Amino acid sequence: MEIIHLILGKANPDRMNGVNKVVYQLATKQKQSGREVSVWGITKDLTHNYGDRNFKTVLFPAKRNPFQLDNSLKKAIKSKKGTAVFHLHGGWIPVYYTAVKFMNDSNIPVVITPHGNYNAVSMQRSNIKKKIYFRIFEKTMLEMVNKVHSLGESEIKGLNELYPNSKSMLFPYGFDALENIEEKTTWSSSFIIGYMGRLDIFHKGLDLLILAYDEFQKKVPSSELWIIGDGEGRAELESMVNSRNLEKKVRFLGSKFGSEKDELMKKLDIFTHSSRMEGMPTSVLEASNLGIPSVVTRATNIGGLITNMNAGISVEDSDPKALAMGFNRMYQLKQNDTLTELGDNAKNMVKSEFNWEKALVRFDQLYS
Repeated sequence: MEIIHLILGKANPDRMNGVNKVVYQLATKQKQSGREVSVWGITKDLTHNYGDRNFKTVLFPAKRNPFQLDNSLKKAIKSKKGTAVFHLHGGWIPVYYTAVKFMNDSNIPVVITPHGNYNAVSMQRSNIKKKIYFRIFEKTMLEMVNKVHSLGESEIKGLNELYPNSKSMLFPYGFDALENIEEKTTWSSSFIIGYMGRLDIFHKGLDLLILAYDEFQKKVPSSELWIIGDGEGRAELESMVNSRNLEKKVRFLGSKFGSEKDELMKKLDIFTHSSRMEGMPTSVLEASNLGIPSVVTRATNIGGLITNMNAGISVEDSDPKALAMGFNRMYQLKQNDTLTELGDNAKNMVKSEFNWEKALVRFDQLYS
């Protein structure tokens, strides 16, 4: 049975889009393990402008009408009847409603990973139009899919509030814990906190991060906050930083990839993710893999594991004071020369809990 991942985009790992990154990793690992897999992308740009990959990628044109499937995609879907299972990634995507209905009518199995889009905070924040959309389209789509793959308890809770169901499966993706990667080995005299990801202020809780850092730096003036990434929220964040006279302490470094990104990350003392809602933040895993402990909110869906593995600190959601206290606790650990122990635990967490071999077996169960 062929596994076909259907996404918006091209599964390009060199983008800030977390969904595209994890789909690339999942498809790569499935192919390496001998499974038959391909990625189908819906995109406005049909150019195959990405690096080499071991799986087949097929691109289909996005239509002006967000609900409309291109005829070439319909034909391709129908040709897979009896030979493939489709795995959709993301939520609140109009064309997915049409695609799932078409697959359902054609008796083709389909599963979906919402990637945090049904998080409890997201659902509670939904306006009237979004709730009407959910009732008419999203809920109908979910009723037609075979399984729903959730990455965290918060997403299952949020979904069950509007669509109680028994088709959800909860498990994380795997992560490449490279044995030969050079982890952080030296520590500077200053204290550097880092964030990496899209600059989506509400979703990623970046307003909370600035407020927390503002409070923390009053106690530790030698500290710095590095923000790696880009997005529509950058100008507003810079304004927020300037209004608090933090422009000499908060550095906006833009999007970084590959070795340049890793070298920046290695200079961090701790990593942070202050999300209000999340699927599973790969940036936290990247930091952990480098031996960097994290301060995260519970909404990241990795906070419980970080606490249990003593790989950092998990704090309450939407609480800048709790974040600041977490930073301060980590700073004290550095002063006591015990921060490296948490970094070692973080690296072990990735190896033991995000093992690809285990994850692939769970995905097979999702498709069965």
